Amino acid sequence: MTVTNKIIYFLLWLILSNVNNLHAQQIGPIQLDRPDQTETPAIVPVGYIQAENGFLMENSDKENRAFTYPSCLWKYGINERMELRVITEIAEIQNKTNKNSVVGLMPVTIGFKANLWKEKGIVPHTSFIGHLTTANVSTKNLRTTFAAPSFRFLMAHNITPAFSISYNLGAEWNGETAEESYLYTFATGLSITNRLGMYAELYGFAPRSSLAWHGFDGGFTYLINNNIMIDLSGGFGVTENAPDNYVAFGFSYRFNLM
Repeated sequence: MTVTNKIIYFLLWLILSNVNNLHAQQIGPIQLDRPDQTETPAIVPVGYIQAENGFLMENSDKENRAFTYPSCLWKYGINERMELRVITEIAEIQNKTNKNSVVGLMPVTIGFKANLWKEKGIVPHTSFIGHLTTANVSTKNLRTTFAAPSFRFLMAHNITPAFSISYNLGAEWNGETAEESYLYTFATGLSITNRLGMYAELYGFAPRSSLAWHGFDGGFTYLINNNIMIDLSGGFGVTENAPDNYVAFGFSYRFNLM
């Protein structure tokens, strides 16, 4: 290889490296829908796959406990305004009294998130999520009678560079009845450092023909690099009919297919 060719290859490498670095700076750090109940309006960058993995232990009441190991939200950015989504969850549901447990794949959920508009003044950054939980794509003893739709509107405001608020409104069905359950979430987020963040959140569900319930949770996130984040969270029921408490740990990452 001549000296001229070496110089040309070096200049091409330098240009491509700068383009990749510029692209990484443009897309910014990874943004997650976990660990809180509030989904972010942010869309996964075009051509990226993002995996949000969570391990959870929840005490529903004195007799029933559930584990997920793990729950995985898979996302793919198809353009600047939309991502495709698949949720898979391996769960174990225990009854402490009779010592029975059911373990397997919960019904798989498919869906999309679409960006509606960006934040401007008092108008929040807003997106829409539509999901359909399958009835039969699961372990046999965890199947539901019907496929179950759900939807949410996702809103967020950046109050300062380090403090934000976000909230969701929507409804979901459980796959067993035609009755919908309305939901809300309201979360505050604080960036303690460029890598460490924390949140606190109030959320609730209101079935059409039964008493609404409310919960509170909070936690921390840590950005290992722009494409990898870990989280730790926990919460408890505010009303008597809410799940008693839960703790969760998450590990999320993204990578570019293009």
